[in-house]
Amino acid sequence: MVAYSQQDPSFSQYMFSIGALNPGYAGSNDMICLNGANKQQWVGFEGNPSFSYFSASAPVSPFGINSGVGLSIISDNLAFNNNLGLAATYAYRLSLGSGTLGIGVDLGLYNQAMSATWYIPDGPDFQQPGQDPSIPQESESQIAFDMAFGLYYNTDNLYFGISSKHLNQPQIKFETANPYLARHYYAIAGYRFQLSNPLFEILPSAVFRTDARTNSFDITALVRYNKKFWGGVSYRAGDALIGIIGFELFNGLRVGYSYDFTLSEIGNYSDGSHEFSLGYCFSLSMDKSPQKYKSIRFL
Repeated sequence: MVAYSQQDPSFSQYMFSIGALNPGYAGSNDMICLNGANKQQWVGFEGNPSFSYFSASAPVSPFGINSGVGLSIISDNLAFNNNLGLAATYAYRLSLGSGTLGIGVDLGLYNQAMSATWYIPDGPDFQQPGQDPSIPQESESQIAFDMAFGLYYNTDNLYFGISSKHLNQPQIKFETANPYLARHYYAIAGYRFQLSNPLFEILPSAVFRTDARTNSFDITALVRYNKKFWGGVSYRAGDALIGIIGFELFNGLRVGYSYDFTLSEIGNYSDGSHEFSLGYCFSLSMDKSPQKYKSIRFL
């Protein structure tokens, strides 16, 4: 039989981790940005999926070319699989209309490791792992080259983008089995509506994910107060209803939390999913503004 399952982790707070989905996002904030996230999915299952993500990105202008660069690390663990992805990002930023189009690429390495204990019943009808080419050995670790490509457009109020991860469909060459990372496609969009009360904004957004076999779609509505506090709900079709809250500290540090109320049958056996996010953006100017000094002798 053939079975398909989730390969890339799903961010519930995707609007704060766009760089994990689309390399064209690098440098789009015109600031140096640090972002991180941690998710514990389907809490209550032994070996439940969990992941941690960190990225750093910044706008640069080598030889006067508007660009963005970044680095990202993602650790994705489920059952006896421990996967680690490292990537360097470059995005060419093109002024287009009232916004900027980022054309980005990720180049990196993906390490897939497993430490498994296979249980195979005895008998002539069952093969042991070493005899079945579709079953890896109990402990293996392999590294493969990985690529991603994305287009990301943003203005002051609008953003949207399309991207593909695992563009080269890297093959993990275990001693016996040779699984591969399926090519994933993403489409994301969001808008900022300013209400009549200038302290309140509505931030709708949506993301669509597919590997050409299975699809996932999230739609979200957040309300933000004074650009410091936000909260709202997200719906992942056929899977979860998600509550999201967050705030920004006085020093500019962003903190967010979301909880997935699982709607599928798996919710009968788990305690939902928790996701935490952190972010910090800052400017680093090397230019000194001209200053004038006067002597009190000549006032």
